[in-house]
Amino acid sequence: MSKLLYITANPKVDSKLSKGAQIGEVFLEEFKKIQPDVEIEHMHLYSMDIPEIDMDLLYGRAKLSFMGYTKDQLSEDERTKLEKMHALAERFIAADYYVFVTPIWNLGAPPILKSFMDCMFLHGKTFTNTENGPKGLLTGRKALHIQTRGGIYSTGPLVEFEMGDRYLRKALEFLGFELMDTVYAEGLDHYPKQIPEIMAAAKEKAADAAREMAKAIVTI
Repeated sequence: MSKLLYITANPKVDSKLSKGAQIGEVFLEEFKKIQPDVEIEHMHLYSMDIPEIDMDLLYGRAKLSFMGYTKDQLSEDERTKLEKMHALAERFIAADYYVFVTPIWNLGAPPILKSFMDCMFLHGKTFTNTENGPKGLLTGRKALHIQTRGGIYSTGPLVEFEMGDRYLRKALEFLGFELMDTVYAEGLDHYPKQIPEIMAAAKEKAADAAREMAKAIVTI
């Protein structure tokens, strides 16, 4: 059975408060119409215990990757935190299709998303090094990013300052993912009177993306 991992990175749990969640719900509703049997797991990052790269994880990973240490030679804190990181990565790897729902904050993604993605960069598990450089091991997986933006980043002076969607796409590309076009709703803070139209357009694009992803599952 195929599995879709639905990942939200916003402290607003109530979808009435989160425009990103509202767009994401449209995606899920449309997706389920076509693929009712696909397992869907929701990871709400703000309700999870996500390891952050600190001194223990920094040195623990290095010791196992290239310093010649065995797992038994790690300190208890290093071993415990690495085990938590690997367990989270295993949950991530177990899916076939991925949807990330995030806002843009201060030009980038919420910091918890970066902490989450840091846990996915594990040599030998999600990527490896070759003569031609690093190679992602998570191939054959499809990913979509749904992003809400207060300002306008698709055109104009802020194009080069958008680092949230750009970071996530590059990180997933590095790991081997096939990426769908990002669904975004922008100008939500700058044009409050246009929010209904902005949201309607984003929801329509999310529904289209859901149908595209769902049909891709049929053809596998």
